Amino acid sequence: MRTCQMLYPRDTVTRRAVSMDGMWKFRLDWQQQGYEKDWKDGIPNPDLIPVPASFQDFYTEKDVREFTGDVWYETDVFVPGEWEGREVAVRFGCATHRAEVYVNGVKAAAHEGGFLPFSAVVTEIVRYNAFNKVVVLVNNELNVTSIPCGETKVLSNGKKMSKPYFDFYNYSGLQRSVNLIAYPKEHIEDFSVIHEFEGQDAIVHYSVETTGSHEVEIQVFDEGSQKVASAVGKEGEIRIPDVQKWSVGKGYLYRFEIRIVDGMEVIDEYYDQIGIRTVEVRGKDILLNGEKIYLKGFGKHEDSDVVGRGFNIGMMKRDFECMKWIGANCFRTSHYPYSEEIYQMADREGILVIDEVAAVGLFKSMMNFLEASTGKQTAFFEEPTIPKLLENHLQCIEDMICRDKNHACVIAWSLLNEPETTNEASVPYFAKVFEAARALDPQKRPRTFAMVMNSLPQNCKCYQFSDFLSLNRYYGWYTLGGYEISDAEAAFRDEMDAWAAKEMNKPLIFTEYGADTSAMEHKLPSVMWSQEYQIEYLEMCHRVFDSYDFIAGELVWNFADFQTTEGIMRMDGNKKGIFTRQRQPKLAAYYYKKRWENIPLDYKK
Repeated sequence: MRTCQMLYPRDTVTRRAVSMDGMWKFRLDWQQQGYEKDWKDGIPNPDLIPVPASFQDFYTEKDVREFTGDVWYETDVFVPGEWEGREVAVRFGCATHRAEVYVNGVKAAAHEGGFLPFSAVVTEIVRYNAFNKVVVLVNNELNVTSIPCGETKVLSNGKKMSKPYFDFYNYSGLQRSVNLIAYPKEHIEDFSVIHEFEGQDAIVHYSVETTGSHEVEIQVFDEGSQKVASAVGKEGEIRIPDVQKWSVGKGYLYRFEIRIVDGMEVIDEYYDQIGIRTVEVRGKDILLNGEKIYLKGFGKHEDSDVVGRGFNIGMMKRDFECMKWIGANCFRTSHYPYSEEIYQMADREGILVIDEVAAVGLFKSMMNFLEASTGKQTAFFEEPTIPKLLENHLQCIEDMICRDKNHACVIAWSLLNEPETTNEASVPYFAKVFEAARALDPQKRPRTFAMVMNSLPQNCKCYQFSDFLSLNRYYGWYTLGGYEISDAEAAFRDEMDAWAAKEMNKPLIFTEYGADTSAMEHKLPSVMWSQEYQIEYLEMCHRVFDSYDFIAGELVWNFADFQTTEGIMRMDGNKKGIFTRQRQPKLAAYYYKKRWENIPLDYKK
């Protein structure tokens, strides 16, 4: 049951969704004894922990924060008697990075991949009109066959340690909401929409998947709750007259109500909020509703104090308010699909999203952000583990597109972040990944991948797969920083000239550029890590961006400071944020506000 689990849990006349969020029983499996001692039947001597949240930052012991291995969660959930005869499932927003689910001691599901939903169907396992024990085993170990990639090292004291091939902390656990859901045996499994405009009207091509043969009907309501269109059939077209287009800063949403009916009887009902817009790449331009857009915004992380990568509704609200204040119109979900509620908020606020699958670390390096700047090559795609990695990668792309394909905010798919591309072995891998994304997306959105600094015009074997190029570049920080910044600008322009010489006739955006900056550091004249240097660095980058007509966007790294693995290159995390981790502005935030508020949406038209 892969597609049904991707529908966001909603209450309707035929469906119920009961939140299981709260304090769960919890225990780290230090001795790897949970299997042998049947913790699936109940965790002995548990602690309590909030769900959703990462588990690492609640505790004061470093061994807990750095724990790598199996962690166990347990709760009891009441299943009403009136649900008997329906399908019943426990739906997880995610479990990082893999999980097994047991209900009343019976294994109900297993899932690989830490950033997308899955369900455990428990219809035949639960006791109705009674409490049922749900136990979840979550494993957070990193390897090279699952995304994101990394290693799990065993220290001399026998403890395991995560060694990521990526520059953000390996937060884990039940980091998103858990729901007990009930729905009819014959039900809506999935639906898709494709939009086009005809004069002042919209034509919405739709497709609905169900588990039965009864008739399907759709009704469309505007934001004033007035019915504006309807259709009958599992596939067809809906004409919406005088359509209100979804656009930047104007997230107009129509309510689509889908029903399976048998005469006057409603067998199943589902609804969603849909923004109607088109997106395409044409020549050097990215077009929204046929009009050129220039992307202004951020790479981000789901990262905040105490709850780590756990979904934090308050922090989500603050983030969107900060983005609106500064004049941003876009962000990339670096480096994994975010919580579903964030896309719903972006739909409502009219913020563009480049949706990225968790394919980060496909470059064998503990510090790829630094070593890639030196031209290091790793022949990553020649490893014998690649077929298994590709299988998992493709599954995650399928799940991401299935979950997010109807969001108006999602304008592109980012299919990898900073992979090794200088070796010919990468080419067939990329071909399969990009082909799959095109086949899976009904709207055929643009596809891209974020290119590390050693993926250059003269040696990158895979740039041709992207509908628009996405570059992560750190001239003036990881290379030629400080007083050498004038040479950094010259080197930066040399690379842009080399891309221009290829005459690709496609847009290029920057998905990362930035300089680590301490919010406490001021220095006149500037030095690296000072707020003054951050602004000097950004001014240099923007001089380059403004000089080339094919550069169509700037997503600075990062929206806010975030946690990373400890090391000599990081001072309690990555400090490239324009805001602090507590979402307070650095000086650069005021610089960006002035720049972005004065750059028109169709900049470089």
